[in-house]
Amino acid sequence: MKKKEKKIVAKDSCADPTCPKHGKLKVRGRIFKGYVIRKFPRRIVIEFERIVYIRKYERSEKRKTRIHARLPTCSGDKINVGDYVVVGECRPLSKLIHFVFLKKVKETEK
Repeated sequence: MKKKEKKIVAKDSCADPTCPKHGKLKVRGRIFKGYVIRKFPRRIVIEFERIVYIRKYERSEKRKTRIHARLPTCSGDKINVGDYVVVGECRPLSKLIHFVFLKKVKETEK
C-alpha cells in the first residue's frame, strides 16, 4: 500500500479547480485580448472591437464583442476595471462562461 504524500503548496497558488495555472482546467481554442468593463467576484466581462465588412454597402464597420470569463481566486485582487487582459477558451463552465482569464497585459491608466 502506498503512503499518502503531502502536497507542497506555494504561496501564490490557489485551491481553485478552474484555474488554468494551479487547477486542472485546460485552455484550448481561441484567445482574445480586451479591456475589463465589469468585475464580479469570480467573473470578469471583457470587451473588444472588431471590424466587419458589409458587402452590400462595400464598407467596413466597427462592432464590439463582450465575453464573460472566469476569474480564478489567485488573480482576483490583481484585476481592476479598465485593465487590458488576455482570455482563452476552455470547456463550458456555466451558461455564460466559456473563457478563462490568462494574464494581464496592461494596467489601467489613472
